[in-house]
Amino acid sequence: MGPTTSGVSERMETMAHAVDRLAQAGYTDDFRAEAGGLHAAIAGCVHPPEELIIKEVVRFEGVSDPDEEAILFALECRKHGIKGTYATTYGSSMAAVDAEMVRRLGPDRK
Repeated sequence: MGPTTSGVSERMETMAHAVDRLAQAGYTDDFRAEAGGLHAAIAGCVHPPEELIIKEVVRFEGVSDPDEEAILFALECRKHGIKGTYATTYGSSMAAVDAEMVRRLGPDRK
């Protein structure tokens, strides 16, 4: 499913649509979590999450199944000129490496 506004169900953006929309806006690389940071697949380099700027966050909530909850980040590394997306599940089903990356991306970076 997709995001809602004020609890009112509207035409919801799917994950695929959000990824396509962001790709059209230049977010073409694909970040994946690994032990050392977020790996940019196309650029072939690993970035500490603290070096990345969050430009947009899209959250998807499973209407009937909490396991369908996901989050999509539009990220930019100005130092290397890389823009891409990072998607992961969230909640109790989130992998430990993804939880660490999301924590390190967040506003309470410690």
